[in-house]
Amino acid sequence: MNPSASGWIKKLLKEISTDETFLNRPLESFYQNLKLCGFIYGSNVRIVNDIIPKNDLTDEELCKANLILTFFYFYKKNPSKEKFIDSVISFYSAITISKTSIFEAILGKKKSAALLEDLIEKRIHIDYNIFTKNFNYFITNALLFVDVLAYQKFLETGTISEAYLQKMESAIETIVIEVFESKLQKTQYDNSLTKLFKDSRRYSNSERLDYGDAIATLKTSLEKQYTIDIACMASWTDKTVDQSENVFLTQFCSHLDVEPSVLTKSILDIDKFYSSNDNRIVTLGSKNFVQSFYDNSSKMVIKLIRRNSKRLVKELRESKELLVLLTQSTQRDLTSEEQKKMQEQLMDIFKSIPSLAIFMLPGGAVLLPLFIKFIPRLLPSAFDDNRIDDE
Repeated sequence: MNPSASGWIKKLLKEISTDETFLNRPLESFYQNLKLCGFIYGSNVRIVNDIIPKNDLTDEELCKANLILTFFYFYKKNPSKEKFIDSVISFYSAITISKTSIFEAILGKKKSAALLEDLIEKRIHIDYNIFTKNFNYFITNALLFVDVLAYQKFLETGTISEAYLQKMESAIETIVIEVFESKLQKTQYDNSLTKLFKDSRRYSNSERLDYGDAIATLKTSLEKQYTIDIACMASWTDKTVDQSENVFLTQFCSHLDVEPSVLTKSILDIDKFYSSNDNRIVTLGSKNFVQSFYDNSSKMVIKLIRRNSKRLVKELRESKELLVLLTQSTQRDLTSEEQKKMQEQLMDIFKSIPSLAIFMLPGGAVLLPLFIKFIPRLLPSAFDDNRIDDE
């Protein structure tokens, strides 16, 4: 089974369809295996339940297989009127907020296994020449289980609201940032991680929820468990959970009405996972994680700007309000309303220039500050009083 070749989903489903151990495993046990294989943490090191050999599958191929297997597990627990492949396509088609230019061409096609393969490829694939592997690990893949939670709800009700996806990601963002803020001693990398996480949500561009609203959003035991695991992963960035972080996490579990033993196990699980795989993955708090992301992304953004400079200048000149906001952003902090307006107008421009479609990918919004930083080089000098020509 090769997740990079056509026909892999049908092949995978055929291999597991008769595996009663996989299909009948209790939810708690199955979720535990999702942690052990790294799917929950965004760092896939093997196939869930070891249902098929890892062999020489890449991290991305493992992630694709684990996502399909997780969808299939929940489908079997609550089968819909549609066949499995059709139901997953219907689920993603229902998430209208995700229909950027990246997905539009796919979602208009007839339902098929080949279509689902394309959809999963677009959903998790980030070109390694564009983003670092470590960015791919956390920013995109650690939030894939939000899709699973939404799919579970979709199977139960036959529909899914954009509000659910938005509130779930906003709640997770709020808790993760609260974890970072609870640290007694924060490094520049903690601050950078906070920004990366805040800017990487796929479904919501709104202000993050306050703590009380985040708690109220997490209703099911699975939503609570997953958020606790993500919070513990965030607290483990420096390879330890200090006293202040432990106090916050303990209070958080109490507010969720979750037993303290759940937190204890979650901390042990994340410690065991990273300790067992420290030679294969880069931890979230690593200097290399943050620095390599910014270094590689900066180079990529500069290249995109240079390659599309003429078209960008033309589009910017035609959007006078955006031009004013961009230039003002180099001199002062914009208000939340101004930032949102600037982002929306930038996204409209990116849609019209195919080579800038990378900004429309899940997590692509995190590149906007880098884009804005370099864009003044395209602008007339009258718009930038402090500009110094490099040449």
